[in-house]
Amino acid sequence: MTSTAPNTPEPQAIPAPGWPAAPTVTPFDPHAATPAQRLAVGQLLADAFAHTHPDDPALLPETEAVGLTHQLPTERSAHYAVWDGERALAWGSLSYDLTQNTHMAHLRLTVHPTARRQGLGRAVLTRLLTHADELGRGTLTFGTSSRSPAGETFATTLGAQPALPMRQSRLDLTALDHDLLSRWQARPDSEPFHLHLWQRVPDDYLTRVADMMMVMNTAPKGDLEQQDWTITPDMIRSWEAMIEEANETRFMMAVEDTRTGILDAYSEVFWMPERAALVYQGATAVRPSARGQGLGKWVKAAMLSHVLHACPGARWVQTNNANENAPMLGINVALGFTPYSTFTEWQLKRG
Repeated sequence: MTSTAPNTPEPQAIPAPGWPAAPTVTPFDPHAATPAQRLAVGQLLADAFAHTHPDDPALLPETEAVGLTHQLPTERSAHYAVWDGERALAWGSLSYDLTQNTHMAHLRLTVHPTARRQGLGRAVLTRLLTHADELGRGTLTFGTSSRSPAGETFATTLGAQPALPMRQSRLDLTALDHDLLSRWQARPDSEPFHLHLWQRVPDDYLTRVADMMMVMNTAPKGDLEQQDWTITPDMIRSWEAMIEEANETRFMMAVEDTRTGILDAYSEVFWMPERAALVYQGATAVRPSARGQGLGKWVKAAMLSHVLHACPGARWVQTNNANENAPMLGINVALGFTPYSTFTEWQLKRG
């Protein structure tokens, strides 16, 4: 669910001597594959990440292999791979939902660093695009990072448009302004708001959390032709099961208005003991009707204070902000988040 494996397409060139002119691309079903086959693709994702993020905690091939099977009951995916014996040289997936945004699908594509510029990525992508056309998914999205600059060039050659540019930032936890955290967490004794901390959402809050999470539909979408997503309690439980299976820890904080029981703000982070140094900031949102009361600052500061003692070994917190999301970007800058890279969500129109 929160895999950080790169999904950046790489440019291709004329195959070098010794490489096949037409790579053999085969369908790959993670659910029917053997554990060794899933692990081979997981190793490919881990190797590609190490190539672009050499200073970061390494991805675990076993965890990436597990993530290949993760999807909601309403989601489907098609996978293709290029193999060299038992070793995966390239892999790509096309993911889509059967009930929402049925005009769209999301692409991922990874080629092993030692096998790039040989036509493998282009061959896998051709199969993915053909599959999307057969499904009638005419709007395709994928992401590129400045950590792998060739991806942006390749996206442009495909005719894709940079629909949602984002700033990827990191916060050095050793340089936190603790006085600022204290100020942002100071609340009037008489106020009606209560702060919750959960790893698993309690049953009696499931519906309210689903409603709160849909506030993310108000976040900037740039030029993405994406309709609002509906979140359900069953989806939350499915996500929690996937997080647990991946041996990942998710902390969620939510602000409740005790007068109404409505959740007016929330924030979540993801952390793995095996990759302890890096914490990933997930969504943070404040209900439009509750903005201007410092709830976003409160929940962000409280979460960072919690991370300091609940995530031993954590050094950095990483987050993405749409360039046009000035309010949340301003909060993060005030906390000490500094630019790390850029990430762009691209949109490719077919047909």
